Amino acid sequence: MVEKELFYSIEKTYDLYYHLLNLAIAITDFAAQKIDARKSKLRPTAEDLNPNTRFIDNSFLVQLRKNVHLKSYLSERKLSWINYPEVIKELYEEIQATDFFTDYMEADSTSYEGDKEIWRKIFKRVILTNEMLDDSLEEQSIYWTDDVEIVISFVLKTIKRFDAGEGVGQALLPMFKDEEDADFARKLIKGVLKNGSSYREIIDQNTRNWELDRIAFMDTLIMEVAMSELIDFPSIPVNVTLNEYIEIAKAYSTDKSGTFINGVLDTIVGQLKEQNKLIKVVMFTK
Repeated sequence: MVEKELFYSIEKTYDLYYHLLNLAIAITDFAAQKIDARKSKLRPTAEDLNPNTRFIDNSFLVQLRKNVHLKSYLSERKLSWINYPEVIKELYEEIQATDFFTDYMEADSTSYEGDKEIWRKIFKRVILTNEMLDDSLEEQSIYWTDDVEIVISFVLKTIKRFDAGEGVGQALLPMFKDEEDADFARKLIKGVLKNGSSYREIIDQNTRNWELDRIAFMDTLIMEVAMSELIDFPSIPVNVTLNEYIEIAKAYSTDKSGTFINGVLDTIVGQLKEQNKLIKVVMFTK
């Protein structure tokens, strides 16, 4: 049951990746509608009739719109922004108000790389920080509440990888890098489920100055998962695991959790080494 829920949540995060890629298309469509509306005014100005279409003609966006993988996934999962016009409107207006948008629109020329870069800036400087979008995503799925920052990092990586030569078949990021990644998730959650009670005992022994029920629940959970990775994955260096879970604590728990978890896990690692319960494989590369 827990494993099923884990993979369902990963699947929902993958939905968000495609949903945010589609957000770029929705914003561009809104911009195009604005241009058409200005042309249809009773007394359009010369600027209304001859608008700057650089943004809606963006070559990266044109390629993204036609991407066969994106179109197929959005259709299959029925993902759309059609019911959130107010979010699209606010995002577009915020984009228009930025200096980098003005510079892009007024530049003497642009390029495929320039067209990609404007969207990287939009995702980093506008979409990532927009509160209305956050509220909308929370309304659409409880699984998306804390995922926006990491998923936008995936979107930025995708934009960077886009190549005009790949056309409509440009590859998007997979849900898992490979089957080994999926197996890692399964083994990690099974380790926590199987040994969670013993991990909690060790954590309790090393937090005696704290009552366990006063420690943030998320801190305890993060330490349990970290212990599973430390013990069950001998090929992962200790410092890699510690750094990873300290960063997770900073992102998902309290302001002081990173320092607290670092201290507790560091002590536990020392004890596990003394008890020969922490065996790490040294990887040699040619």
